[in-house]
Amino acid sequence: MGGTVTIATASETPSFHPYSQFGSALAPYAYDSLVNMAPDGRVASGLAEKWRAGATSASFTLRKGVTCSDGAILTASGVARSLRYASDPRNRLVGARAALPGVPFTVSADDAARTVSVRMASPYSFIVRTIGLVPVVCPAGLADPGALDRSTEGTGPYVLSGYTSGGPYLFTRRKGYAWGPRGATNAAAGQPERIVVSVVPQESTVANLLLTGGVNIAMVTGPDRARLTGHGLATAQVPTVVGLTFFNERTGRPLSEPVLRQALVGALDRKGLANVAIGGDGTPASHLTAADSVCHADVAAGNLPSQSAVGALGAAGWTKNARGRLVKHSRPLRLRLLSSADFGSTLPSVAELMAATWQALGADVDLVSESSNAVVQAMYQSGDFDVVVGSSPGPPLPAQLVPYFSGSPPSGGLNFAYVANRAYDRFVALALRAPGTASCADWNRAAAALFRSADALPIADGTSTVYGYRTTFAVAPGGQIVPTSIRLHR
Repeated sequence: MGGTVTIATASETPSFHPYSQFGSALAPYAYDSLVNMAPDGRVASGLAEKWRAGATSASFTLRKGVTCSDGAILTASGVARSLRYASDPRNRLVGARAALPGVPFTVSADDAARTVSVRMASPYSFIVRTIGLVPVVCPAGLADPGALDRSTEGTGPYVLSGYTSGGPYLFTRRKGYAWGPRGATNAAAGQPERIVVSVVPQESTVANLLLTGGVNIAMVTGPDRARLTGHGLATAQVPTVVGLTFFNERTGRPLSEPVLRQALVGALDRKGLANVAIGGDGTPASHLTAADSVCHADVAAGNLPSQSAVGALGAAGWTKNARGRLVKHSRPLRLRLLSSADFGSTLPSVAELMAATWQALGADVDLVSESSNAVVQAMYQSGDFDVVVGSSPGPPLPAQLVPYFSGSPPSGGLNFAYVANRAYDRFVALALRAPGTASCADWNRAAAALFRSADALPIADGTSTVYGYRTTFAVAPGGQIVPTSIRLHR
């Protein structure tokens, strides 16, 4: 036991708050949740040793002896307070909103029985797989939430012990930890004393560092994986959705018009885009979620607009001027298309192919490649975009996409593209009433409604690979490394 494991990440972490947009990625090192998702996709124990759930309620029984990083005992009341804080819309916690159910709930606690109980305002299919996975902040952290941007106050296997702006970020192992997934401890042979998270934006550099031992663990998505084969690196495959694309439907933006969105999607060569996204022979994405997600099915092929949608532009009032530009009411079609290599090394090239197709159709396209922070700012704050080629590991639950396709816009929610699709909302409401996988048919009808309206376009079904240099590890669904699984081999 001992030593240091260095993990590469593509993006900086401006805040370590576990409920922030960026802090959730590193939260598992310092924070625990009531339950965990095991690599096989099953629900495993965490802070809770047992649980039960129905369509409108759930109850979790805490393990004995769980302590916070400041030494305080974690009580059921402490967990309940954390969940209330995470779910309070007044706190505007973007990361928590993305993980929590899209319906209101109340939380109660019984410290003597060590139980935390949740009651939903309306039925919800996946209570345990959402509320149960939210990082729990200890009372010391909730006493001063602003400090969570630069410190950690959790029960997790590590604590944040040092950082610099832009990285690296240092986590140091706690002693006495014994409540990880399925009772995992923090004292196994090979368990690293320190975790260093280093920011390395370029995948080619990440590959070089993996080959030379400059980093121990890193995820690689693009073509650099070819040169990592045959070097004795540990590997884990993570199904992904590459290039999840959104269209800005806000009133006053050109793509608020469904016919135009459908024509733009129908004009695209989906196979060609998938090839670029994968850096080889790609498969067009079949869903908004990854292949290992709950309810996954091939929904896209039969529901996305086809080339015939281009023919509807004329009837909708779009014509071409003398320069071959699409115009309506004398106004030319101009699109601002954003991408970021921080989200995936191939995504700017995907955006370039999209731009070329739409320019040939008659649109003026302002193609912009930005940092991930700048793209997120455009999505959630300025709204200055028409199309954004983003990235998603493919959430494990279809319900986790709901806040992005319905409800309030960014000032009060996550619906940054201003999607308003009545058919989607109707099928979501039906899906939420059914428990677990019994809801899948309606979840897939909801996704089909989004595709038919061209509210979103996933580019390719792919995989990312997590590599280990003299290091082994387990990876949970979605690609998150399980901290207690990391072993350093000298």
